[in-house]
Amino acid sequence: MKTVDTLLVVGLGLIGGSFAAAVKSAGACRQVYGYDQNKASLEEAEALGIIDYGCESLSAGVAAADGIMLAVPMLAMKPVLEQLSLCLPSGVLAKKVITDAGSSKKALLDAALEVFGEVPPWLVPGHPIAGSEKSGVGAAKATLFQAHDVILTPLANTDSLALAKVRMLWEACGAVVTSMDPCHHDEVLAKTSHLPHFLAFSLVDTLAGNPDNQDIFRFAAGGFRDFTRIAGSDPIMWHDVALGNHQAVLEALDEFTEGLQVLREAIVQKNSQSLLGIFSRAQSARQHFSSLLESRKQRVKPLPDSVMTTGFSGSVLIEGEDSDKDVMDTMKESTQTFIASPGGSISGELRVPGDKSISHRSIMLGALAEGETVIEGFLEGEDALATLKAFRDMGVQIDGPYLGKVTIQGVGMHGLKPPEGPLYLGNAGTAMRLMAGLMAAQSFDVTLTGDHSLSGRPMNRVVEPLGQMGASIETSEGGRPPLKIKGGTRLQGIEYHLPMASAQVQSCLLLAGMYADGETVTVAPGIVRDHTNRMLNGFGYTVSVDGENGSRVAIKGGGKLTATRIDVPSDVSSAAFFMVAASIAEGSEVRLCHVGMNPTRSGVVEILQLMGADITLENESVVGGEPVADLVVRSAPLKGIDIPERLVPIAIDEFPVLFVAAACAEGRTLLTGARELRVKESDRIQAMADGLIALGIDAQPLSDGMMINGSGNAASEKKGKPVFNGGTIDSHGDHRIAMSFAVAALRAKDDIRILDCANVATSFPDFAGLANRAGMRIVVKVNTSE
Repeated sequence: MKTVDTLLVVGLGLIGGSFAAAVKSAGACRQVYGYDQNKASLEEAEALGIIDYGCESLSAGVAAADGIMLAVPMLAMKPVLEQLSLCLPSGVLAKKVITDAGSSKKALLDAALEVFGEVPPWLVPGHPIAGSEKSGVGAAKATLFQAHDVILTPLANTDSLALAKVRMLWEACGAVVTSMDPCHHDEVLAKTSHLPHFLAFSLVDTLAGNPDNQDIFRFAAGGFRDFTRIAGSDPIMWHDVALGNHQAVLEALDEFTEGLQVLREAIVQKNSQSLLGIFSRAQSARQHFSSLLESRKQRVKPLPDSVMTTGFSGSVLIEGEDSDKDVMDTMKESTQTFIASPGGSISGELRVPGDKSISHRSIMLGALAEGETVIEGFLEGEDALATLKAFRDMGVQIDGPYLGKVTIQGVGMHGLKPPEGPLYLGNAGTAMRLMAGLMAAQSFDVTLTGDHSLSGRPMNRVVEPLGQMGASIETSEGGRPPLKIKGGTRLQGIEYHLPMASAQVQSCLLLAGMYADGETVTVAPGIVRDHTNRMLNGFGYTVSVDGENGSRVAIKGGGKLTATRIDVPSDVSSAAFFMVAASIAEGSEVRLCHVGMNPTRSGVVEILQLMGADITLENESVVGGEPVADLVVRSAPLKGIDIPERLVPIAIDEFPVLFVAAACAEGRTLLTGARELRVKESDRIQAMADGLIALGIDAQPLSDGMMINGSGNAASEKKGKPVFNGGTIDSHGDHRIAMSFAVAALRAKDDIRILDCANVATSFPDFAGLANRAGMRIVVKVNTSE
């Protein structure tokens, strides 16, 4: 496709200047011209090398350009369009591509209607979600748009070639381009950008008139400073925004005012439950929002080589003022690195976070139940919070989590409402696979999406059997997310023989089976985690289980769920890190409290005991249908074993840290039958093998497992001898790999530096803090980049 040869962007403020600088930096244009009514800005842009030449008149630039970018204040849009219409005949002007950078599309479209009598097909409205507290061309920078969203809002009559050219220009600047309806754009931006700015302006203005304003501002805490920082933005620009997008802004203000009144009433009535509900829901939503921001770093990509080499062979003309300094765009993205130091021992009484599998299921079934479900011990990790947020987005009232307590007002089997957009599930593969079954039975369409890691994981294992039941689901190439699920389909019960023992597949089909005609039956080739079966029965929905090791599970459609109370036990997968840590670190003794000992999950305990670990169970009981116990673990010399394949499916998530135990054991450890490890958050077989080898361990990856020749020695005097070298490990964003190598540092010669650890929060919030309190030595380094 032939690209724009010459481009005129009207406006040399922050946005216009940054656009010019980005285009030049990308090599996307042969020459960059600039125009601004402020001659000083024009001269400064030329002196800084942001443009190649400054134009003295707008007409000269319009005559030379094949494309035009408008980066002017919103209320200046109509006069600029009028000038453009006067510069050239309409037939000539129609051959040019025009776009803009304003934060309200209504202002542009209304102006175009008045000037041209219609919105021309060659006009492509756009809005870069990027900005800065600083303004003017002196603040321009070529990297401003990299990894930031640019929203294009084409109309039905927008020329497809013009749209493609504008998209390519923004992509040349490093932006992530998406499309949106212009009215929806204005509504969304009114809430996410305009409203926060106006609240900040109003708060500062109100307090500035307070008699105690000097003390108020003098002793203002960080929260006040952070929130009101955006009140330092350009007043003229925000004046234009308030008037140009007044309808959407007023609706946002009214919605906020209603919420503020609810808060005020709760304070007046001293309604503790209502206050905690407001604050905990907000905290949970903000944490989920943070995970969305974190996932943006996965979208960062260098400027396309094709653009940088062949690019736009024309010239660019820029003019104007700042467009929009959205508060979201001043936030910085961060990654985490763990620096785990050698030595130490593990001691004390610990309670690890709640079981992730049970936390996911409790939200799903509690939302669909009739009545109020109360959950204690809920895992406040990002994966479980993503599930919670998804059901809130479908109209379910959920209070909490607050200190692990969540209260759900169930809406019944058919009470979910269509979400306004895709349901973002972060890194939660369990949530996506289980929810595929639930969403396939709803009356509305829904799209399930996730972060970079989840978007690379196969979903055909649930999509194919759901298709046999009558579901209509579209996936990306290779059966990967997003999942676009068509609503209103009638599901039919089937008998499905699982190709492998998978709790996620079985649970997905059972949840879909609640809505299907007839009976849905799953038959597994081995032991499958039975959390879903137990919890469905706990909610009053009968599930039939028979066959060897409960291999045949059946459910009939048409039933209902009744609210209940759930006590989530500590996650045995999270406890496994401390089981191994205490086993390999000399002089260790730790009590892990209230750990879930479900027989379909406790394979890690049996494997470690077969290796010689000193693990005893105390205070065994059954809580909410789930067996729990305290685990007392003492250091002990380990020996290599051939891991029984019967234990593989019930210890599948714990193998990364079991590989660390094998490296510290005497002799060979062999794992086979674990091919599923290659399609987890990462290829855990290859990732662990690479890391172990880098640390000096003899590890040989197999197609379905690994062989490790341990460096330990059973002689008691040598059990504390270092096993691992120091080094740098790439966790590939996989939380279990990151935590496993942190455990390895207990027996290392030097520091182990573990990269890309932010996803540890998906399953184990504050892992480093708890590990340090137990005796490990982990420093968390946050790497922040704009």
